[in-house]
Amino acid sequence: MMHRFSTFWVLIFILVCANAQAQVESKPDSTVRDYTSYDTTLPVNTFVDTVHHIVQDTTHHDLTEGLKKAREKAEVQKRWIKKQIEILSSHYMHGRGYVLGGRDSAAKYILKQFRQYKLKPVKPDGPWAQAFAFPVNTFPGKMFISVNGDSLTAGVDFLIDPSSPSYSGENLQVKVVDLNYIKDSMVWKQQMLTFTEGQVYLLENLDSFCTQVLHIRKSQFAATLPKGCYIIPENGKLTWSVSRETIAATVFYMDREIMPRKIRKITVKADALFQPRTRSENIVAQVPGEVADSYIVFSAHYDHLGMMGDTTYFPGASDNASGVAVLIYLAAYFAKHPQHYSMLFIAFAGEEASLMGSEFFVAHPMVPLKKIKFLNNIDIMGDATNGVTVVNATVFPQQFDLLQQLNNRDKYLPEIKSRGSAANSDHYYFSQAGVPSFFYYSNGGPGYYHDVLDRSRELSLNHVDDFAKMMIEFVKLIK
Repeated sequence: MMHRFSTFWVLIFILVCANAQAQVESKPDSTVRDYTSYDTTLPVNTFVDTVHHIVQDTTHHDLTEGLKKAREKAEVQKRWIKKQIEILSSHYMHGRGYVLGGRDSAAKYILKQFRQYKLKPVKPDGPWAQAFAFPVNTFPGKMFISVNGDSLTAGVDFLIDPSSPSYSGENLQVKVVDLNYIKDSMVWKQQMLTFTEGQVYLLENLDSFCTQVLHIRKSQFAATLPKGCYIIPENGKLTWSVSRETIAATVFYMDREIMPRKIRKITVKADALFQPRTRSENIVAQVPGEVADSYIVFSAHYDHLGMMGDTTYFPGASDNASGVAVLIYLAAYFAKHPQHYSMLFIAFAGEEASLMGSEFFVAHPMVPLKKIKFLNNIDIMGDATNGVTVVNATVFPQQFDLLQQLNNRDKYLPEIKSRGSAANSDHYYFSQAGVPSFFYYSNGGPGYYHDVLDRSRELSLNHVDDFAKMMIEFVKLIK
């Protein structure tokens, strides 16, 4: 009897402990996990080495075995890339933004990888990091909305405008303003004079109002509002961003599908913190080549959107943990296979805050810009099922033809699409300064972008390792 009684309480104790542990694991930690326990070392023989060293026997059996081994090696590389993405997009990195040191944790991890693979700083005994600072609006505290007593899920049901200040209020009345009834800007100015801070305003039909009446982009509208709280219903996916300024109004974008037909009361709690000078760092490393003072550059931004409140984070797996994973993969390869030119690897910060890191680098280059033979910028590389798009392809047709020839010969990707110039990633300021540059992004996958669904488990990584192999061969052709 006593034995069975003791066994019963032992089982109860085990279940309680297991439940407590599950609760701890489900809650985001404010510390950075020690990733030294993970084996993130790239295997000695990369896929490209394996392919190049397959014994080309005439027997079908030997050739089949060689290709089988090559495919197995390829799977190893893809799993390695996936592990990098999982680490960089985990909640321990806090969205690689400006709350809880997320971007700093990512920068330290990337630097550790560069050192692990025996890369060098640009100058002997010189810095690995290039520091700069800029203002940013952050949301480190509470982010809560309830409508008619029902709590909404931050990042899924609603987003706050990234320029918004703090706002707090309980059981506030909501007034609907149908912008279709406002026919000119003078009437709108009169309408805004009636807005009070203690009431929430739900603004209907904003899209057509911005286009037909105000003649501004919808993204500019929030900055025109007076101090107070506003709700803007949205159809379709909600996407967030980073702002380097604040506005007077606190604006929420809410998924129309979850909104009740009539909102009677709303409770809001949003804590914002404007940081006038936020330090960030570009992480820079090189592999010296035969021609040491000339460079081929690979770059990718490691920052993302960070956190919207103290519990909601934006993982940024495809944008751009995937690009950083490919960057580290290429750095590991070229560290063991030095090229004719020196290879420069740059992990940019501040891209989501309007390309701040690359703009700073071009204004304060760590190597002479005229010594850069070509720059390859990698951004959003989570799923290349439908190939990749190359920005600046029409600007540098000769180099784009080389890519096409490589792909036609070795069938790396289903398609390589050509696109003209665009100011949409870190290649832009280099291009403006006269540096030959491509920006690559993948085509495929569910399309999660700047939202809480951009997670590592959503990425197929189809052809992403093939893209990396194509980059390796492309480098060899650049003269």
